[in-house]
Amino acid sequence: MKVFKFGGASVNSVDRIKNMASIMQRFSGEKIIVIISAMGKTTNALEKVVAAFYAGKKEEALDLFTQVKQQHLTTAKYLLVSGYLACEAQLKDFFTEVEWLLHDKPVREYDYYYDQVVCTGELLSTAIVSAYLNEEGITNKWVDVRDIFRTDNDFRDAEIDWKQTTAHVQDSIAPLFNTYNIVLTQGFIGSTDENESTTLGREGSDYSAAVFANILDAESQTIWKDVESVMNADPKQFPDAVPMPELNYNEVIEMAYYGAQVIHPKTIKPLQNKSIPLYVKCFLDPALPGTVIHNKPVHNLPPVIVLKEKQVMIEMNSRDFSFVGEQHIGHLYSLFEKLHIRPNLTQNGAISFLCVIDEWPEKIEKLALEASAFLDVQVTKGLSLLTIRHYTKEVFEKLTAGKKVLLLQRSEETVQALL
Repeated sequence: MKVFKFGGASVNSVDRIKNMASIMQRFSGEKIIVIISAMGKTTNALEKVVAAFYAGKKEEALDLFTQVKQQHLTTAKYLLVSGYLACEAQLKDFFTEVEWLLHDKPVREYDYYYDQVVCTGELLSTAIVSAYLNEEGITNKWVDVRDIFRTDNDFRDAEIDWKQTTAHVQDSIAPLFNTYNIVLTQGFIGSTDENESTTLGREGSDYSAAVFANILDAESQTIWKDVESVMNADPKQFPDAVPMPELNYNEVIEMAYYGAQVIHPKTIKPLQNKSIPLYVKCFLDPALPGTVIHNKPVHNLPPVIVLKEKQVMIEMNSRDFSFVGEQHIGHLYSLFEKLHIRPNLTQNGAISFLCVIDEWPEKIEKLALEASAFLDVQVTKGLSLLTIRHYTKEVFEKLTAGKKVLLLQRSEETVQALL
């Protein structure tokens, strides 16, 4: 049994969905569980719906959601003939879930409403793709993953309850392969014991696929992307990026930790635990070899470059020139945990503590406000964080030329510079 994950770019248009069907036809007769993300920029569009709703702009939220509805109905109309009416009815059920919520007033925290609305993107895309595949003779069984993945109620960054989820997968998913070769479901989402929708963090669809692969003892997991393979840098930022045909789990975990967007940070561990190989393949040209990620040593890797834009440096200083000691640091890390902030870089001095985080306005404001109760706080925005693994002096100098380096950290394998 294989696990395939198709990202939003692979299903963001009628032509792309047809292309996905042609990929599935190449694996006719094989047992495959297919995980699909929301189409294209749907998640971003639904985030705007949530923001408007939470700001009390009900009509704006409803108008924005109407645009999402129309885009999906239009896609379904272009793709489907005999299966359109059944698909339309399924889509309208999902629309109703959201519209019922949008007509109310927010009385709970933002993250709760985020999950209830944003999870709809995956439900809509999978309903359409499943209907199209069935109409093309690629028989599959659609499943609502919220009935399978049980999570805690840490909305927007939920943790999988492995015991309950394993039982659901074994009881509800595994038996479907006695009847169907293909089971199709969503990534990124789950639900609590109270059947409230949750999300697993941005890019969590890769992780969803890995959870299925682990529990079902899959022979492999494949992530289908719009790049030829895992590259040593984002080709949109660095046109001279080169493919890396082979990586190991540890290297990919390091890349993910520093912010590389190819593989979600949580994806590797469930695969590593059972030595399940991960393939990254190009959906635009399935014949390309792509990248295989496994548990064996890999040597002679090129410099791996990660450039994170929109970074914020928060500098915190003691007010009386006393040391920023364990008590201060402990309090700060408690705030990070409370606000779900993972610093991308930290540096502790005698009377100061620096951290670099993604630009997340509401979290930065809360962190600065609470930290200012016991430290002086200064916030600097509009920065970039450059990380180079397996760096060379020449590459580092080339990438920092003409830039002001505000902070530098270096180890034997990795250098990080805040620019």
